[in-house]
Parts: sequence; C-alpha cells; structure tokens
Amino acid sequence: MTSPSSSVDGPGSREPAPDRSSAPITAVPVRYPERWVAAGVVLVLAAMFVNMLLTNPAFDWPFMFEHMFSDPVVRGVWVTLSATVLAMLIGVLLGILLAVMRLSGNPVLVGVSWTYTWFFRGVPRLVLAVLFGNIAILYSTIHIGLPFDNYWMPLLGLEGDARFFEINTRTLLTGYTAGLLALALSEGAYMAEIIRAGLQSVDKGQTEAAQALGMSRSRIMRRITLPQAMRVVIPPTGNETIAMLKDTALLAYVPVTIELFYQLQAIGTRTYQIFPMLVAACLWYLAITSVLMVGQYFLERRFDRGERGVRDRIVGGAH
Repeated sequence: MTSPSSSVDGPGSREPAPDRSSAPITAVPVRYPERWVAAGVVLVLAAMFVNMLLTNPAFDWPFMFEHMFSDPVVRGVWVTLSATVLAMLIGVLLGILLAVMRLSGNPVLVGVSWTYTWFFRGVPRLVLAVLFGNIAILYSTIHIGLPFDNYWMPLLGLEGDARFFEINTRTLLTGYTAGLLALALSEGAYMAEIIRAGLQSVDKGQTEAAQALGMSRSRIMRRITLPQAMRVVIPPTGNETIAMLKDTALLAYVPVTIELFYQLQAIGTRTYQIFPMLVAACLWYLAITSVLMVGQYFLERRFDRGERGVRDRIVGGAH
C-alpha cells in the first residue's frame, strides 16, 4: 500500500512536479481535399460555360446589343416599370383593406375577404389577364345608375333609363388597363395575407399597454403596430415586387404591344433571330430585378435598425 508521502502531488513527494511551462500545442487544420476537387470541377464547368457564351454563334451578341436598346424596347421597359409600380401600389392598398377586413371580427367582412383571397390566389395570372382582356364579351358597357330601371320606370310611365354614367367596355379596358387590373387584383390577394401575417406578428400586449396609456387606435397603429409589422412585411413585399416585374411579361398575351417582352419577341420574329432576343429579355429583367433587390436590401435595413441595435448591445455585453 502506498503511503500518502510517496504520491507525486503530495507534500513529501520525492518526484519532481511536471513542467507546465512547455510550449503550447500547435493545432493542425484538418485537410479537406474533396473541397479542392469540387472547386476544380466547378471552375472547369464555369470555363466551359463562358466559352459557350463567347463562341456559340446562336447568341449573336452584336445583333443583340444593337436591338435591345432600340427605341421600341426602351419604351417597353418604361411600360413594364409603370405596370409594375401601379400594380403593386393598387395591390398593396387593396391588401391593406382586405387584411383589415379579415381581422375585423365581422363575419360578413371576414367572409368577403376570404372569398376574394381564395379566388384570386387560385386562378393563374395568365388566365386572369386573358379573362379581363375579353371582359367585353360579358359586359359591353359599364354604367352607374339605379338598379332594375327596366322594370319600375315603365310602371311609372317614364321613358329611357336611370343611368347616370356609361362607358363602352372596349374603350375602358384596353390591353394595358385590362392586364394591369388583372395583375393588381391578383396581387391584392397575396398582399392581404402578407400584411395580415405582419399585423398578427406584433404582440397584443403592446397594444393593450398602449390603450391603457390612453393612446388612440390610429396612433397605436401608426407608432407601435406598423413599425414592427413592417419588419415582417417588407421582405415578402420585395419578393412580390420582383415577381410582379417578371409577371408583366404576361401582358404580351392580352396583348399589350408596347410591353418589353412583346417588343423583344416582335424583333426576334421579324428578323428570325428569336434566341438572341430571348437572351436580351433575360438580361433586361436581370438588370431591373438587381436594382430592385438593392433597394429591398436598404429598405429592410431601414426598418430593422431597432432590432440590430438590440442584437449589437447583446453581443457587446457578452464580450
């Protein structure tokens, strides 16, 4: 049996204590050769793709750049941008109204909002664009007046009709307005769900606390609910804007002859250079969506300042 005095760490130990001042251990990083192999394969594929872009005569880059900045195409770009802005503006306003109706608690308003969202989210936008483009088959004229005038006016001995305003449907719903209306109404259904989710993401306790302090409902919505809901609403709204920009190509099927994709397609059909014009359409949409993505990034940072400040304080306190 070993006595306590003979232990290494005991007070009476005869063995020297281990030297703890040795050099630190050098960590050797783990090698991942498969990463270099994968990187080499990707570089080879990228080089093959660039070679195809530069050498394949089907692209015809001089012809493409000559026509993709022509006057009709530039006008088509502005029409596409205007359709995107107007459709999103109408869609956002309509989405706010539908979201408030859905959250109102009134069963009639809830039912109307749900039915609208159900219909316009279920029907493809291409079908809606063609449907609104042919709406004159259903209504030759659009008028405002007293209902059932064909029945009660003859009983009163009156002639004519009780219409205060009337317009021909073909005059009102041109290709551009019909397509714009289809896109805007469809977008309203999607924005209603996005805005509803944003409003519901705000803790109800904050609203109750603000009401206890005597704040009005409009001020609570403006100062408390909306600023926090925007952090949830902005990212999907940015995605919807980019999707709307691309969906404006559906106006070519109404048809809207001054739209970007229609103009590029017309040039390709007229010159028998269809593929270069399709590539030009891709380049135009990529350029515009890239600008929108940059704007979305800065807008998200603008509404995320408070959250980032809290995270920075937490990280700073941890250090």
